[in-house]
Amino acid sequence: MTTLRICLHGPESTGKSTLGTRLAAHLGCEVVPEYGRAYCEAHGTDIGMAELVHIAQQQDVMNRAAAARAAELEIGQVLFDTDPLITAVWAEMMFGQRDPWFDSFSSYADLYLLLDIDLPFVDDGLRVYASPEQRQRFFDLCKAELDRRGVRYALIRGEGDARFDTALRAIEISAVADNP
Repeated sequence: MTTLRICLHGPESTGKSTLGTRLAAHLGCEVVPEYGRAYCEAHGTDIGMAELVHIAQQQDVMNRAAAARAAELEIGQVLFDTDPLITAVWAEMMFGQRDPWFDSFSSYADLYLLLDIDLPFVDDGLRVYASPEQRQRFFDLCKAELDRRGVRYALIRGEGDARFDTALRAIEISAVADNP
C-alpha cells in the first residue's frame, strides 16, 4: 500500500491547521503540526534566513518520520500542515530572496492543497501579512512555488463544509490517480 503524502500550502490565516485537523479525523490519519509556529511561539518572530532554514529542515524531518510511520502502519494518507516549500515562500516574503538550501529541497508531497485567501484574516499574535495586497502577494508566491516545482496541487476555496468537501474530493481524485 502506498501512503499518499498531502501537504497543506498557502498563506497564513487560510485555515490550514483547522482543515488539516478535520481531514485527519475524517481520513483516520496523522497530521504533522507546523514546526515554525512552535518555534516562533518559543523564540519570537524576529528571525533570519538561518532560522528559516532550520525551521524548514526540522519540518522535513518531522514530515518524513510521519510518512514512514504511516507506511509502516499501512495507513493510506498522511497530512503535513506545511513543508519547506512554504518556508521558501516565507523567505521570499520576508527578505525578497531565499537560501540555496530551499532550491535543493526535493522531497515533495504527492499532493498539495493550495488554500485560497478567501477567508477573513484572523490575527493570532504571530501572523504578519494582513493587508489584502500582502495576502495576495503571499498567495501568488505560494502558487508560483508550486508551479515552478511542477508538483500536483489543487486549489481549495470556500468556507466550512465547502472548503472541507473540496479538499476531500481533491484527495480522493489524487488517490485514484496514484492507484488505478
